[in-house]
Amino acid sequence: MCILCDPGKPQFHSTSRRNFLKGTAATGLAAGAMTLLGPSAEAQGHNVNPPPHTGEPGRQYVIRNGYVMTMEPGTPGANSSFGEFIEGDVFVEGKTIKAIGRNLQGRNATAIDARGKVVMPGFIDTHHHQAWTAIRSAIPDSILINDGTGTASAEQNYFEHVLAGQTGTTGFARHYRPQDVYVSELFGGLSQLDAGVTTVLDVSQIHHSPAHSDAAIQALFDTGRRAAFGYFESAGNVAGNQYPQDATRIRNQWFFSSDQLVHMIMGGEVYLGPATLTQSWTIGRQLGLQIAAHILSPFGIRPTLDLLAQGKGGINQNIGLGPDNLFIHMTGMSDLGWQGVRNVGAQVSIAFPIEMNMRHGMPPIVKMQKLGLEPSLSTDVETNMTADFFTQMRSAMTMQRLVINQAVLDTGDFVTFPTGTWPPFPAGLPPLLNARDVLRFATINGAKCLRLDSKTGSLKVNKEADIIILDGTDLNVFPMNNVPGAVVTMMDRSNVETVIVAGKIRKWKGELLDVDVDLLRTELAATRDFLYNATGVPQNPFPAK
Repeated sequence: MCILCDPGKPQFHSTSRRNFLKGTAATGLAAGAMTLLGPSAEAQGHNVNPPPHTGEPGRQYVIRNGYVMTMEPGTPGANSSFGEFIEGDVFVEGKTIKAIGRNLQGRNATAIDARGKVVMPGFIDTHHHQAWTAIRSAIPDSILINDGTGTASAEQNYFEHVLAGQTGTTGFARHYRPQDVYVSELFGGLSQLDAGVTTVLDVSQIHHSPAHSDAAIQALFDTGRRAAFGYFESAGNVAGNQYPQDATRIRNQWFFSSDQLVHMIMGGEVYLGPATLTQSWTIGRQLGLQIAAHILSPFGIRPTLDLLAQGKGGINQNIGLGPDNLFIHMTGMSDLGWQGVRNVGAQVSIAFPIEMNMRHGMPPIVKMQKLGLEPSLSTDVETNMTADFFTQMRSAMTMQRLVINQAVLDTGDFVTFPTGTWPPFPAGLPPLLNARDVLRFATINGAKCLRLDSKTGSLKVNKEADIIILDGTDLNVFPMNNVPGAVVTMMDRSNVETVIVAGKIRKWKGELLDVDVDLLRTELAATRDFLYNATGVPQNPFPAK
């Protein structure tokens, strides 16, 4: 059975799931989809004892005496103006936060001891290609496009090896079967859930058929975390794909309620050309969906964004930017394009490590600061980089501080340092990012980016309880002399002790619940083997270059 289908939550699409499993029975996915998530944690022999039936109506628990970071400035009773408590409690009933404060009481509430631990909103990833989980670390040295240098970076390039290259016939993506999509999406989602990422925008580019789309959606529901399903193109334009017109069926079949953990976003890549841009953006707006697109230095995107900023995009030169747009990367764009984004209130997601690593261009954080904007954070592709959010926060903070610190140093006289006069901070230069800034990017900014800030992104009364508990007593972080700083600069995924989504405990005392990880590994390895064989890429864990 689906682990998500709690009473009172209209997120189990029985007809959709039944048809999905029936349609994939010949491939063996039907049995796998029923068993990959496994029995309860207790039945697997794990030494866990979470409060029972969390997330169900009327069920109560109190997280007690933790270092609570609400990400809600001005929270009543907090120890700081940022809404932080030194010994705070969070009271949850059903899927909702009912109170935040100290010494909170509930007649039937189970107490969860959070002494020495950080209690905060779950992280929100606004751009993750989860389907590539089976090909993790496959091209760690790659740049985006082959630059002809013959180096490992050029030869591993992402465009040819993952997407479809210049001919549309290369790369892993075109070989994905529905069952490969399902297990990759499920494993990748559970991996991030284990690391405290409670919400994701899954940017799928494997929509080769309706069955592929349904597999991706089912996996997002079965993962048990909050998600936006990004309906993007079929990489390589595989014969039989129904992008973008299948968006209407998908919207009506799967996303009929606003009270689901998973919702839909329309992919509208501008590099696919004016005709596809026109069709995808028009369909997305007719369905009332956000429209997301990769906007970055390569692929000749800058002139297209300039036209959209002037309301002259598409085949009829009448499509413009809007507050429904979510743009990923935004590297190398013109002032005209940036002003258009700012003027309409479009959202921007920055994938700092990937952009620096794969030659997307300079992550535009300084540009955004000068325009009075803030980004959300995203992990992008695990073919090249980890998808944990401690890496994302540290990368954002250190990259911006590198640029600003060097700009300050460039105004001074290195000959007389340190005895000379320190140069004044240059006018017009934005301030250094700090730990609280990148925590904001990683939580509430992500919720705003995905239009979920009324439900999640911060700890606030009447919001849904998407909460993580981070262990501050571990060897790598104790003692926590500055809690926001400890989370950003000292912690990693090993510190994620407990994860809660919509009130339901999904990870408890370091153990993911209701997941058969051994079976998942077996299924994912089988998918990996199939994809390498189908693509004709030798499996070599120690490549020559």
